Amino acid sequence: MYLEEIFGLKGKVAVVTGGGQGIGQVIALGLAKAGAEIVIVCRSGADETIRQIEEAGGKAYFVKCDVTDEQAVNAAVDEIIQRSGKIDILFNNAGACYHKKAIVRDGEELGGLNDGEATVAEWRNILDVNLTGEYIMSVAVARTMIDKGVRGSIINMASMSGTIVNIPQCQASYNASKAGVMHMTKSLAIEWADYGIRVNSLSPGYVGTPMSQPPFVHQELLDAWYPLFPLHRMAKPEELIPAVLYLASPASGYTTGSDLIVDGGYSCV
Repeated sequence: MYLEEIFGLKGKVAVVTGGGQGIGQVIALGLAKAGAEIVIVCRSGADETIRQIEEAGGKAYFVKCDVTDEQAVNAAVDEIIQRSGKIDILFNNAGACYHKKAIVRDGEELGGLNDGEATVAEWRNILDVNLTGEYIMSVAVARTMIDKGVRGSIINMASMSGTIVNIPQCQASYNASKAGVMHMTKSLAIEWADYGIRVNSLSPGYVGTPMSQPPFVHQELLDAWYPLFPLHRMAKPEELIPAVLYLASPASGYTTGSDLIVDGGYSCV
């Protein structure tokens, strides 16, 4: 019973952005199994995530929204409040990445490691999704927490890429966006501490989802990554659930402004 009291989420409402697939889908199911009602917020459908949650005995629904659109986010949050009455937990997971160089010299062989030269428009897109989108969601959700007196938890998806520079792929925009997420998290944690809202970030290493496998990732890149893993493998998405559950639950009641790294030791070397 003690573990249920400190890690359980019964009666809580958890919003998961980008929960239609990959890490977001796995985390949504994990939070549901801990007792939370789940709201999936993403641009496309989340039928499979909702099916898995309902089969596990949980409750979930989908709200369509682009997290980079402030008006759409505010409308989505209003809908969630109308349907669920409150928001206790936000897992800010929606994100994007390009493997592109800042400069490509004439005649340079790129192979499967980097897919060309990044444009300024692509740089702005990555920061818009990964950083600004998380800020927009955080502000909209925190406003409702303050209005309703909810002492909530906001968990922003960062990455070990906010601390280290991945090799051999080039991804300056992604790395910068995740470093920004980490410092934004610390800043909002201090700003909202008086309201009892805790804000933390999660920094995974490489995670074995369909998006980290061919055809989405070149085999040449996978071959370059694996010798760099201290544990000789990627993380399983399910291995992130305990970290998120800790940050979402009363177990982390005195944890705010922190970045929790789950990277199999990658950033140690």
